Amino acid sequence: MQRVGDRPGDALAVVPLNDERLVGALLEHFGASTDEEAARLLRREREIRTPSKELIADLVERAPSGELAAVVAQGSRSDLDSWLWGRDVLDLLRDAGPTATPGLAELLPLLRPLQARQYSISSSPLAHPDRVHLTVASVRYGSRDRRYEGVASTYLADRTDGEGTTVGVYVQPNASFGVPADDDAPMVMIGPGTGIAPFRGFLHERAARGASGRNWLFFGDRHRETDFVYEDELSELRTRGVLTELDLAFSRDQAEKVYVQTRMRERSRELYGWLEDGAHVYVCGDASRMAKDVEAALLGVVAEQRGRGDDDAAEYLADLRRAKRYVRDVY
Repeated sequence: MQRVGDRPGDALAVVPLNDERLVGALLEHFGASTDEEAARLLRREREIRTPSKELIADLVERAPSGELAAVVAQGSRSDLDSWLWGRDVLDLLRDAGPTATPGLAELLPLLRPLQARQYSISSSPLAHPDRVHLTVASVRYGSRDRRYEGVASTYLADRTDGEGTTVGVYVQPNASFGVPADDDAPMVMIGPGTGIAPFRGFLHERAARGASGRNWLFFGDRHRETDFVYEDELSELRTRGVLTELDLAFSRDQAEKVYVQTRMRERSRELYGWLEDGAHVYVCGDASRMAKDVEAALLGVVAEQRGRGDDDAAEYLADLRRAKRYVRDVY
């Protein structure tokens, strides 16, 4: 029996703690390294990686001639997002300078509550009834002067392996994103990078259920040598006949970049045939570019194979959505 509220397609929310080094750097910035209550709040309760709207507004008011204020004055959300990309709370405070930043007591209410991070469950409770698997890529970037790390990804990777460590988690159901109820229905899964996570669970679920429906996975990343997660598992699933088709796209392994949408177009006829056979299509991963490119490729496949123009292809895809046969879990 499946655990209540735990199914392939659901997410596991992880309640992280902030990195002690960033907490320490913030306290040092304010000359408050011995303030235990502020340290506790910054470590456990406040979002210090992503600046809040309230903090941005406060800094703009304090420094109306500063660089941040100039970006905000342009009124473009995309420009502001681009300027903020990679910057954390400490960066904004340092950029504003000592005469245009709030004190520590003023800062704390301007920070958002520390949020749980959600990760797609990458296991099936039918196959692994005593545990939940996640597929997490540690986010790390920056220079020697400033190193930046993902809040939850490096918390899980670096700071939860001690004996007796307890991590706060809870299941976040996703009722619209799950294995077809019909075990005979074909399933097309498009999940580059960590977007493969739910589809690993889907495949294990179908194997455990003895489902006869065909399964097709489009997976990609930068380099096959370093980024082909679950290679052995996928090979085994193919050998067992659970994974019917596997198309791979490693974008940096050749001069011309190849993505999952490239593979979709290359197999246009077969992919449309699966759609006509009642396939459910799932997309998981990056919302900013991948999901849009995949949808454009899907529309192109339908338009090419049906030969009735773009409007007909758009309506075909809309019909799939209405039938809950085209669903996405993107972020």
